[in-house]
Amino acid sequence: MPGGFPGRLAPRWAARLTAGLAALVVAGAVGGARAEPAAVFDWLTAIGSKTTVIEKNEAAEAAKQETAATPRADALAVEVVGDRATTLFQLTLSRGVTAEVYSLANPYRVIIDLPNLVFKLPQEAGRTGRGLVSAFRYGQFEAGKARIVLDTTGPVAIAKAAMTNARDGNGVVLTVEMQPSSPAAFGAGTGSARRGPGTDNSLARSVETPRERKQEGERPVIVIDPGHGGIDPGAVGAGSLLEKSLVLTVARKVSGRLAATGRFEIVMTRSSDVFVSLSERLALSRRHGADLFISIHADSIEETFAQSIKGATIYTLSERASDAEARAMAEKENASDLIAGLDAAEGEDNSQVKSILIDLLKRETANFSSEFSRTLVRKMRASVSLSRAPERSAAFKVLRQTHAPSVLVELGYVSNPEESRQMQSAEWQDKVAGSIVAAVEAYFAKRTVGPP
Repeated sequence: MPGGFPGRLAPRWAARLTAGLAALVVAGAVGGARAEPAAVFDWLTAIGSKTTVIEKNEAAEAAKQETAATPRADALAVEVVGDRATTLFQLTLSRGVTAEVYSLANPYRVIIDLPNLVFKLPQEAGRTGRGLVSAFRYGQFEAGKARIVLDTTGPVAIAKAAMTNARDGNGVVLTVEMQPSSPAAFGAGTGSARRGPGTDNSLARSVETPRERKQEGERPVIVIDPGHGGIDPGAVGAGSLLEKSLVLTVARKVSGRLAATGRFEIVMTRSSDVFVSLSERLALSRRHGADLFISIHADSIEETFAQSIKGATIYTLSERASDAEARAMAEKENASDLIAGLDAAEGEDNSQVKSILIDLLKRETANFSSEFSRTLVRKMRASVSLSRAPERSAAFKVLRQTHAPSVLVELGYVSNPEESRQMQSAEWQDKVAGSIVAAVEAYFAKRTVGPP
């Protein structure tokens, strides 16, 4: 165990822990990698609803400035210990930082946010859990902010949270102690009022009137959307291939080649290993007046079928999935925000989704999406393997774009050992990028401005 709680912390914690807490803030030592034991009491802080950074703009701005001024810290080791009665999550850091710890329901999770943190943990960290933690993941959540999401086996109470000096004297240890709770006592969790980056862009807001049609001669805007990123790794394939890394590499190649033609304006939803919410991807596409939106992903399947299932698939938006596999894929991709520790987007009821789909049909955007999908399948067929049914459709959140044709490209199955090896080769990546670029060029050769 990297560290633990000093026994003398318990009375002070008990005095601060109240039912009204919106979150817990554990503040690290300022200006150094070590803090003297006498300073431990001052590191433990709890905030109530009147001072949460979510509810007060001044506090949010102050937190942002504090993050920018916080020196970088490294996450060096991690351990989950205990049992179903009490479970400890322990993270060894190179220096003390301010950590926010809170919980969410549907599904049950514990969220830990830390500023300016770089993870230097073993690649396999988090894939298995212990006690009340079934697994956890970590990564960049937004610029200057890292996040750890602990998946819990049920509702839990955050009994204690503190930073202490590491026993070997190198760095500090953040320890979060969890104990089982009941659904009634848990409620929506201590962080139920929180909203992550981009989540203020609700589904209803994403269907505002698009910007004016482009003038003749104005370059079409192509939005390239590498899926997942940061704390959300996406699928983990054979040889520990991460979907988020593969799709970013391919997206950069596509972006570079399209930009080199001089005929398109290229926008990427992310250009580094950072998380971007689904609503923010939609909002970014609208802000830039996209003429075409291409979301790039890679698929995976359970180990039983991993050896035999492979090939690329192109998805378009529809209310009803083309088949059970397409429906399952949409459900998995739509859970990206939950995986990253966000609440489900508010206002996404069936009536709104249906009205969006009706609007899509009125604008003929769905027809343009299908046209590009067919073009892309033809171009990809000449250079890479396709799945047995390469054109499919389902209700993908990221494709709900009334202003632009949109497709989601699953490059293949990272779970297939043979295909995973191919995907990691520069030659394969160049081929698939070339196919996407050729499809974009062929599609826009038929029109000089974006679709109506």
